[in-house]
Amino acid sequence: MAGRTSDWLGRRITIIFASAIFFAGAIIMGFANNYAVLMVGRFVAGLGVGYALMIAPVYAAEVAPASSRGFLTSFPEVFINFGVLLGYLSNYAFAKFPLRLGWRLMLGVGAVPSIFLAVSVLAMPESPRWLVMQGRLGDAKKVLDKTSESPQEAQLRLDDIKQAAGLPHECNDDVVQVPKRGQGGGGVWKDIFVHPTRPILHITIAAIGVQFLQQASGIDAVVMYSPRIYEKAGITDDSKKLLATIAVGVCKTVFILVTTFFVDRIGRRVLLLTSCGGLVLSLFTLATGLTVIDRYGADEYKWLVAICVVATYAAVAFFSMGMGPVAWVYSSEVFPLRLRAQGCGMGVAINRLTSGVILMSFISLYDAITIGGAFYLFTGIAVLTWIFFFTLLPETRGRTLEDMEVLFGSFFGWRNTMRELRKKESANPNDGDA
Repeated sequence: MAGRTSDWLGRRITIIFASAIFFAGAIIMGFANNYAVLMVGRFVAGLGVGYALMIAPVYAAEVAPASSRGFLTSFPEVFINFGVLLGYLSNYAFAKFPLRLGWRLMLGVGAVPSIFLAVSVLAMPESPRWLVMQGRLGDAKKVLDKTSESPQEAQLRLDDIKQAAGLPHECNDDVVQVPKRGQGGGGVWKDIFVHPTRPILHITIAAIGVQFLQQASGIDAVVMYSPRIYEKAGITDDSKKLLATIAVGVCKTVFILVTTFFVDRIGRRVLLLTSCGGLVLSLFTLATGLTVIDRYGADEYKWLVAICVVATYAAVAFFSMGMGPVAWVYSSEVFPLRLRAQGCGMGVAINRLTSGVILMSFISLYDAITIGGAFYLFTGIAVLTWIFFFTLLPETRGRTLEDMEVLFGSFFGWRNTMRELRKKESANPNDGDA
């Protein structure tokens, strides 16, 4: 829904729409007088979260210049996790209130950030790429002038966007006529699923795959069920479990923040592969430790309790080094202009669906195959994820959004990356970076 809305009404209006929906959801939850009303509030808030998760990386990717796109597009993930950390801290504080009041404050306080977001959007420019799709070239040029280092760069970016939107290069009017099909985002799913070109098929598999595997590797089970994991490992005091969970949030936020400064220097592939490799080792260690504790008890192997706790922190840290923020960067930048919003929205929908399945099935899963067995399963999925990243995802660092399609089509991301590096080297034989 969010992808189509942003193509129809614009990126800024979609952000305001997301804020309004989430505000309504938080108010309904905070004032719920029975379980059914509480669930309605959860559903409404979920719609707002879905809209926000889709529009934030797309907006950042479309406004940012290529040199800092990874940094700016990964920032929504930084603040999402900062919000999760604030959630952990506020839960710890609200737990001291009487139960009838504490849970209402916990859920209702979510209305406050949505007000600030809606107000701050008034000072934000519209996406220049969406403006070009509407034929508003004059407005797009003004935004690009503000977000580029020079007027020449702004003009070059505008020319690239016009070409991607199918407008003639010599077209320089402030307002031009564009096909209505391009304005409202119609026919996008047909181009993606019914008759995609080879590069579009590769892009779709890469964008959806990175979002699916980000969650299928079980990170939400580690984060959301960390109190259960600590309980299984032998930590039974509620305050200690809550504090250990807060530490998970701190770890996640810090490592994502560090990663944002390297995503445009090191590149997407290196971060994804390193992150996934570390996650495999962390999940394997956690699964082994929990299996031993499950079989022989925590009293006999107290040192394993510490290892299990450290393994949860390591899993969160490695995930946050790459798979967390880069998945959002990657899926928001690889689709062509006309397909970007709805293509990214589709990836976010897969991400949230997978997360929901993992969270709803985790307790049943570990009841069936033990908690250690569940994490061995996630370890196996993480190994397949590493193979997927290595095989299918080319490097996109430094590319303009309009120049992405040439990287895709061979279905071997590492080959595309090496080919592009060889091109750069032959074009700039004295360039150390190449």
